[in-house]
Amino acid sequence: MKQVVQNYKSGELAVLDVPVPGCKPGGVLVRTAYSLISTGTELMKVSEAGMSMLGKARSRPDQVAKVMQSVATNGVPATYRKVMGKLDSYTPLGYSLCGVVEQVGTGIDDVKVGDLVACAGNEHALHAELNWVPKNLYTPVPDGLTPRHAAFGTVGSIAMQGVRQGEPQLGEVALVIGLGLIGQLVVQLLVASGIRVVGVDPDPVRCELAERLGAAACGDPAAASVEAAVAELTGGHGVDQVYLAAGGGSNQPVELAARLCRDRGRVVDIGKCRLDLPWNAYYEKELEVRFSRSYGPGRYDPEYELEGRDYPIGYVRWTERRNLACFLDLLARGSVDVEPLVSHIADFDDAVETYQRLKEGDLKAVAVLFRYPEHAGETEEAGVPAVAVPAVKRPSGGVSTPARAAKTPVRLAFVGAGNYATSMLLPHLAQRDGVTLSTVVTTTALSAANAQRKFGFAEATTDLDAVLGDKSIDAVFVVTRHSSHAELTRKALLAGKTVFVEKPLALTEDELAGVLAAVEESGNDRLQVGFNRRFAPLLQEARKRFGARTGPASLRYLVNAGRLQHGSWYLQQGTEGSRFAGEGGHFIDTASWLLEADPVSVYAVATSGNEDLQVVLRYPDGSTATISYVTTGAAGFPKETLDLVADGKVLRLDDFVRASVYSRKRWVSSRLPKARDKGQNAELAAFIKAVRTGGPMPVPLESLVATTSATLAVQAGLVGGAPVTLARAR
Repeated sequence: MKQVVQNYKSGELAVLDVPVPGCKPGGVLVRTAYSLISTGTELMKVSEAGMSMLGKARSRPDQVAKVMQSVATNGVPATYRKVMGKLDSYTPLGYSLCGVVEQVGTGIDDVKVGDLVACAGNEHALHAELNWVPKNLYTPVPDGLTPRHAAFGTVGSIAMQGVRQGEPQLGEVALVIGLGLIGQLVVQLLVASGIRVVGVDPDPVRCELAERLGAAACGDPAAASVEAAVAELTGGHGVDQVYLAAGGGSNQPVELAARLCRDRGRVVDIGKCRLDLPWNAYYEKELEVRFSRSYGPGRYDPEYELEGRDYPIGYVRWTERRNLACFLDLLARGSVDVEPLVSHIADFDDAVETYQRLKEGDLKAVAVLFRYPEHAGETEEAGVPAVAVPAVKRPSGGVSTPARAAKTPVRLAFVGAGNYATSMLLPHLAQRDGVTLSTVVTTTALSAANAQRKFGFAEATTDLDAVLGDKSIDAVFVVTRHSSHAELTRKALLAGKTVFVEKPLALTEDELAGVLAAVEESGNDRLQVGFNRRFAPLLQEARKRFGARTGPASLRYLVNAGRLQHGSWYLQQGTEGSRFAGEGGHFIDTASWLLEADPVSVYAVATSGNEDLQVVLRYPDGSTATISYVTTGAAGFPKETLDLVADGKVLRLDDFVRASVYSRKRWVSSRLPKARDKGQNAELAAFIKAVRTGGPMPVPLESLVATTSATLAVQAGLVGGAPVTLARAR
């Protein structure tokens, strides 16, 4: 299928051939009839992409701050790869469309194949022939409403949420500053609510349009006629609400709002304009400034948008989806008219040219629609206290590894192509001799296309079954969200593939049992979990310098994990498990490797709110490892520090930057490395060697299972408040 994309680094716009997205549970696959260009938000994004790197940085200081924090945590080279990887990727455009349901995912019962729906979301309602849309981001189109009008649903919801934030009441007067697409819709919604409206915009054509659509008076912000109209309509008191629907870098809108608003009035920011509030003006009138967050309650909440968890109507009357349905109802009843806003309808194949004309000013428009050829005509007429470590059961006689022809490249498939895969794994594999990147599989079409373009995959697809059935593929990398790791690993093992799965292997004991059942059923134990720290060159050298030990050891591992940003999927504990369940295996595996054994018990305690964890592991020879996993530390402090003490010796690791060993002779790593090497490259080399030669996997399966069981036991220990014995199953 085709999709409109942009490279944020170069500014290039393209209509790209990408795989068809899969129809996941909890949503529908929609074939687009019309999609709407947001001439404000999208053109701002297109313009930013054309800036120099310095210009991009100046326009997004929030992102610069994130980059600097990443440099402090991960070092310059790793951060550079990550940032450039993101910049040099195709990103989608679009967030408002109407189309026909082509496939219905499990759990959906409110629409059927062939129904007409309006869709929202900058990850789901894209300028693409097909989109997968979760339940709370689509709504059925009322009978009689044409698809090109229903395609306005998302921008209509944005305008509606802004109006709701203003809390207008019958008989009041409102000022709308900025009469672009959102501003024109705000005007109509206010008029439909019984509000008299004054509009402001430097473009006389837009002012005239707003007056045709119901505004009492409109004019240039510098014109005396605007102040005169406000004075006449309000008896000189000033307007009750001001809606800022303008963009750009001028501070004039907020200054005008203060001048024309009444005492204790409300100012609602809908657009993205400069907000240097003149303190005296806002203080003296005690003005209330409110922000309108996109389409309404539910926006940016993954449980609402992705998992379909609705808010009870008794507590949240107007959600994203309810706003969308309400706006479509107003359109169907004629209370709002979007036809006068349609400046241009372009064929989807002409998308690049259309954006260029808009950017260069050749096409002056309030609203532009893309018309999709296949269905546009049709849709116009349609509408525990003790945890058992599972035993690894292998078939008698061992596992047979297929013989490989000499010098035949190892063919790899990737399931998932997110940030970790594209910054920490694929750059190493793409440069490795004797490796062929065969196929990349993702649930979203564009991420697969990006990985194919950047790393040279032969194919990109959303069809996992086709990849697992491809006998030419030697190994499968599972680099998806945590909740899918166990099931994807199980399927790949049953398909006879060697599997590399990023941590964690499983989030529950049942998931772990399912993976081991697949090993037993298939006779395939060719599995590696991405516990990379034991492969780090600096730690390997320090362990060698420390040497063998004769007595029990004491290990302390401080992980200064830091707080997660709002919206991170790591916070979705209901589906993705706790944060420690997701990455704690890294540190348990490192401790077990250094102590050359698997733990026999786990004791875990947490501070109030479970923000910081203390995990104590006990080993067969009496050794102990204490892992302090904290989120409340200083961001500037190193992320990982480790001390191993035994036999009068001490090994010290400082965040994979410096290591030292204190014994009869002191050893300190000679110089700081160019980057923090946490072992990914060496781990991949060991894995590829095992696949190529058919030799043992880099880490024994029993160790992977023991580490996973110990990680899962942490939660059981927190609940039970007592040590958890890791009883070995037989």
